[in-house]
Amino acid sequence: MQQFTAIIIGSGFGGQAAAHYLRRIGVDDFLILERRPWIGGTWSQNSYPGAAVDVQSPLYSLSFEPYPWSQMFAEQHELVEYTKYCIKKHKLDDKVRLNADVQQVQWDEARKLWVIDTSTQGQFLAKYLINASGPLSTPVIPNFKGRDTFEGTTWHTNNWNHDYPLEGKRVAIIGSGASAAQVIPAIAPKLGKLHVFQRTPHWVLPRPDRVFKPWQRALLGNKLIYKMLRTAIYWELELRMLGFKYSKLGLHLVAQRPAQQHIKAQLKDPKMQAAVTPDFTIGCKRIILSSTLYPALARPNVSLHTKDDGIAEINARGILTTKGEQVDVDAIVYATGYDATDGVISYPVIGQGGTTVAQYWAEYPRAYLGTMMPGFPNLFVVTGPNTGIGHTSAIFVIEAQMEYIARAIAATEKKGAKTIEVTTQAEADYTSMIHREMKKTVWHWGGCNSWYKSKSGHVIAMFPGFSFTFRQMCKAFKPAHHRFS
Repeated sequence: MQQFTAIIIGSGFGGQAAAHYLRRIGVDDFLILERRPWIGGTWSQNSYPGAAVDVQSPLYSLSFEPYPWSQMFAEQHELVEYTKYCIKKHKLDDKVRLNADVQQVQWDEARKLWVIDTSTQGQFLAKYLINASGPLSTPVIPNFKGRDTFEGTTWHTNNWNHDYPLEGKRVAIIGSGASAAQVIPAIAPKLGKLHVFQRTPHWVLPRPDRVFKPWQRALLGNKLIYKMLRTAIYWELELRMLGFKYSKLGLHLVAQRPAQQHIKAQLKDPKMQAAVTPDFTIGCKRIILSSTLYPALARPNVSLHTKDDGIAEINARGILTTKGEQVDVDAIVYATGYDATDGVISYPVIGQGGTTVAQYWAEYPRAYLGTMMPGFPNLFVVTGPNTGIGHTSAIFVIEAQMEYIARAIAATEKKGAKTIEVTTQAEADYTSMIHREMKKTVWHWGGCNSWYKSKSGHVIAMFPGFSFTFRQMCKAFKPAHHRFS
């Protein structure tokens, strides 16, 4: 059994940021556990056709590691290259244990340590435990009637089957969210027939992408210029929060009306226009950026099935629709998302007195700064409840959490304490503030049901305010909100 000062679960951007911030406060005795046989997290896992980031790359990157991106919105392969570059530069290879699928973590009160059980790598002990497994790591496939009777090939976009030849095949893709919007244009030209099953349409805005010229890429390698570009992009995106929370009229004029115009510009058939037009306010669900989705849906070899022509059941040959039509296909692709709210931590976590995180979150997931919970000393959750962001880079928020985590650990070490734990009152006050503010946002009043909400109906994926406000809260570490022992 090996013991470390800190163990990080997950080697994606969250895990890499955690390693950097730990070293910044002088903690180098840490280990990163990665359940997959490779390093890199979400972007190494999600290799489906068309996969790309939907936030400008200079901002969707670690603040301490600039990179000469080839285009404004990086594609999956370049994000993997960036991940490998960061890991190599910061010498994290030797800090990662691969194939270490965490089965359970439990607090040992006597030793004041976390005990981490893995499937094949044994047991580990750690004073501090940082969960950076990410909210988009547990794929969901709805239990459609007859799902297991289909005799063709199936897979989730999270685990794309690259060995399956798509040319000329009949394929059904179930889902219409961000992954589906990228997959559909990428595979439609290759297929004999594509059936898209859309339960709810999403609002789509044009994707303002551009390929950088060599001299522009060279400039991106300059830290000062890179920082200036990041700052400009950040404030341009941050203004979107004004619409999401403070101005319904502004949201309509700046976002919803352009999205409506985008539909009319790319689809000439009134029936198709109606089929892809949402009945909720833009921003209530994730906004998709795509200049290729609508033209792909209009292709002659693509059929769009809306909710009134949905899935009645899956059978051996394909899908029987609610209109009684049999759709024969060779393969079914599930673009049905992730358990990003109630299942943000995919393994059992047992804290003080045997209480589990699942029990603590029985009503709905909640955490102080989306990071700490009473009853779970020295445990930090990256991208936890209410840390999602609908208008800017998730990595910015991750690094904000790291500011808090670093300050919390540094304060504990300075005091010579063995544990740090957020107080029950501090967490309750913070959570009350979050949901009071949430009522002012489009995620609450926008008229949709989305993965932003937990089963309780609370919006628990998003932070209801400006991202710089969240970062300021994380930097302003409050010892009085914590208990040291």
